[in-house]
Amino acid sequence: MVRDIKSLSAEDLQAQFRSWNQPAYRAGQVLEWLYVHRVTNWDAMTNLPKTVREQLRANFSLHTLELVRKQGSRDTTQKFLWRLSDQSLIESVLIPANPALYGEASDRHTLCVSTQVGCAYGCKFCASGLEGFKRNLRADEIVEQVLAVERGQAEEPKARAPETLEVEPGTPVAIADRVVNNLVIMGMGEPLANYDNLLQALRILNAPWGGGIGARKITISTSGLAPQIRRLADDPLQFRLAISLHGATDETRNKIMPVNRKYPLSELTAAGEYYQKRKERMITLEYILIAGINDGLDQIKPLAQLAHRLRAKVNLIPYNRVEGLEWERPAEPVQEAFLAALEKEKVTATLRREKGHDIDAACGQLRLKTERELASDRVD
Repeated sequence: MVRDIKSLSAEDLQAQFRSWNQPAYRAGQVLEWLYVHRVTNWDAMTNLPKTVREQLRANFSLHTLELVRKQGSRDTTQKFLWRLSDQSLIESVLIPANPALYGEASDRHTLCVSTQVGCAYGCKFCASGLEGFKRNLRADEIVEQVLAVERGQAEEPKARAPETLEVEPGTPVAIADRVVNNLVIMGMGEPLANYDNLLQALRILNAPWGGGIGARKITISTSGLAPQIRRLADDPLQFRLAISLHGATDETRNKIMPVNRKYPLSELTAAGEYYQKRKERMITLEYILIAGINDGLDQIKPLAQLAHRLRAKVNLIPYNRVEGLEWERPAEPVQEAFLAALEKEKVTATLRREKGHDIDAACGQLRLKTERELASDRVD
């Protein structure tokens, strides 16, 4: 398969131009067209000679995502359903600023992106894996989720050729109309199971010539892949880590998260401690509150012990109901009691009213609904 140009680093692109006996500044021109103007075809790169555009067209693809559905909620959360080039469907969610969402300022927007088509890890409460696992996303498909959202949100750019840029790798390229300020990698799929593609995409989205999003504004979530947590700890970039915990004991996690049988809490905690020691960054423990499963006060003591051990904060999220699954969110008094009990144990905790509850915002819900509708149409 021809490599997509949005999976290349600035160094890769400069090396390609050198091999074509083209000046190095051509790389800067291409990067500006891709990441500032967010163009979707080679002919839009009007300050490149036609011969260079033809070389690019012959050697690289320039895939974009097709918007299948968009849902916007009353609180301005927006959910996007994308079709990939192989007709697979994935989701992204644009979340308005919320003081409880990683402490970011109120003028910021966070994009939740997917890393896989489906999921192989089978968390019992999640819609992402209900139709099984299909494949990993490529680096460019992860990058393109950000560009596609921003492309749709920004005003159409005026038709003009940008100034020629003579950039070396690492030289900033001005970012225009930036909509996405923060990334959370907790959409469809298990991010750390697609480690290499994910990290390549995040380096591009972090780079000053690419997305320009600071590493500390990028949070990677995992259901508990301990070896990859250790690998991430050794990466020089300062990405944040969120662990999808959802249970403070092995007994509880085993009921709802099959990954816990391979990497039980003892192993997961050791990996978290290694990450914390290497990065000296606070970890977030994501905890979806599910009625009758993990919302009992018997979870408080072990959860508090784990949070203190990892120097972590706890993000409580009331469950978003998924059609076809039996789980329910606890009543609000139960949610508040759980939060109060954690705070009594001197744990830094927040209770998030899940944004987008009215637009199928839990991972995989919109995709699942759409695929079932399409299957029904084919049968009819």
